[in-house]
Amino acid sequence: NESGDIKTAIIELADLDVRGCLGCGYCKKQLKCKQEDDFNSLIPVLSDEEVTGIIIATPVYLGTMTSQCKAFLDRTVVLARNGSLLHNKVGAVLAVGGVRNGGQELTIQAVQAAMFCHDMICVGGGTKAAHFGAALVSNEQTGIKCDEIGIETARDIGRRVADLAISLNHSK
Repeated sequence: NESGDIKTAIIELADLDVRGCLGCGYCKKQLKCKQEDDFNSLIPVLSDEEVTGIIIATPVYLGTMTSQCKAFLDRTVVLARNGSLLHNKVGAVLAVGGVRNGGQELTIQAVQAAMFCHDMICVGGGTKAAHFGAALVSNEQTGIKCDEIGIETARDIGRRVADLAISLNHSK
């Protein structure tokens, strides 16, 4: 946001060991997953009341999110089972494909579906370029820096998440 009163943090799933959900139900009884991997360290961050907005970015692999992103989203069930801890947090999605129209919108919608399961408030691009979220292009020849429209849309998404999160937080 323009006033600069937003704190941000980046969680790089590629650097973490986050395995898929086992569906064992262990998390129904406590705010913890049975699996001993890096996901448990993310629970306090995601459930923190100070965290009012979440932007999930993922590359597009075969028309959808990466397996790491899917595993992460599946594991957030612990947050739903322990008080709907993502309820009313503002969410948005960025998807990066190798070509324009390379599955980015499908990927955005798949991630948004998980956000809706948590009763999050999803924002779209608010621009002519991307209605659902930020759809970017990056490949070996051009890299993401050449996608001016995608970068502008990503900035718009960030602003929309920040502005809505601030607005909702002030109304409490």
